[in-house]
Amino acid sequence: MSKLPRHTPLAVLLALLPATQAPGDTSNTRLEIPSSFNPVGSGARALGMGGAFIPVADDATAASWNPGGLVQLEKPEISIVGDGLWRSEDNTFALRPEGSHSGDTSATRLNYLSASYPFTALDHNMIVSLNYQNLFEFGRDWDFHLNTQAGILQTNDHYNYTQDGALHALGLAYAAQITPTLSLGATLNLWNDFLEPNRWQQRYQINSTGTLGGMPFLLSRDKREQYDFSGVNMNLGLLWQFTPKLTLGAVIKTPFDADITHTTTEGFNQRFPDAPEANTTQDPFTTRTDETLKMPLSYGLGLAYRHSDRLTLAMDIYRTEWSRFTLVGADGVERSPLSGRPRSQVDGIKDTLWVRAGGEYLFITDEYVIPLRAGLFYDPAPTEGGTDDFYGFSLGSGIGWRNFIFDLAYQYRIGRDVGEASLPQVGLSQDVTEHRLYASLIVHL
Repeated sequence: MSKLPRHTPLAVLLALLPATQAPGDTSNTRLEIPSSFNPVGSGARALGMGGAFIPVADDATAASWNPGGLVQLEKPEISIVGDGLWRSEDNTFALRPEGSHSGDTSATRLNYLSASYPFTALDHNMIVSLNYQNLFEFGRDWDFHLNTQAGILQTNDHYNYTQDGALHALGLAYAAQITPTLSLGATLNLWNDFLEPNRWQQRYQINSTGTLGGMPFLLSRDKREQYDFSGVNMNLGLLWQFTPKLTLGAVIKTPFDADITHTTTEGFNQRFPDAPEANTTQDPFTTRTDETLKMPLSYGLGLAYRHSDRLTLAMDIYRTEWSRFTLVGADGVERSPLSGRPRSQVDGIKDTLWVRAGGEYLFITDEYVIPLRAGLFYDPAPTEGGTDDFYGFSLGSGIGWRNFIFDLAYQYRIGRDVGEASLPQVGLSQDVTEHRLYASLIVHL
């Protein structure tokens, strides 16, 4: 092809490209959560115990773990938790090996903020609490190349894909001591914009150089997806100390239909240096649709053994019914949120069972309390047709002095050969390593 027709449409060029898509390059919503799909609760103390906190839940973060435990607070208190996250992803494209690459991301956020006030009414201990919790973190940054050769088309495509944002909720919690050994509580979670927007964003840029029938060209595409998220659900919790040393905790997080406002902005520019009359530009244009994301039911049980005032051991399990996780698009079609494909074409999404175990030992002096904490966990993520296995451990410590409690916790989380279901068209497999640091400050008033 020595000369291209005047005003060659972009569709002619794109029709020759293979079906490979970059992450986020889809007309349907895809929910990519690089961090844990199971953010049950917050706080450095809980994280340091491996997340085995449902049967313990004796500080202000109980509203997120098990609101039934809030009645254990004896004084009004405020708390704040900061979160630092560092993640590395080694991505192998088995079907397109030239695209294999590593991606790193980091983020620091306010993880939790609360104010709690205990009181007595009708001869029962009660408490109310206002809580802000960051629940899902979306940070991801990929940069890679793919080569294409299809008939008269040859290209080198440079993909840059970024994702950021977070989902959080404002919680209004109440708990009451029903008997000296049994308490119940509830947290109403409002998923809306509060301290920051409740949304995630995806952006991908593709810059291609190549030849079409021997004629050189340059093509650039820019697409941005924004998903604004809102909804309401509840955490219902129970704490039962059925012996002086054993405590049972239970929590249910209700399912809900989240409203999604999906905004897409995209444009492109193609240039043929030897045939400028065929150049085409599409200025960025925006479309907006309303979708519904059906968030699943989840529930957990935990058992804590308090050997003494110094030593506590705990273990809990937590199940999420991801098989009910569904996106209803603007066209009314039910799709898998993990791929954007119609549910009828998907080999199911499996439920997950999270297992956590940990302990805490306190060094107690006349003025200070120094804790040592450690924990282990199994943290599976849902995929289509199975689960991705993640494992990890955590360590924590801190200091309690007068009315102040300061805690630090470190978590190491790892997954090997995961993510295969998310981009089957390139044969994706990921090795993920994640480091997380929590810092908590609690002030008793």
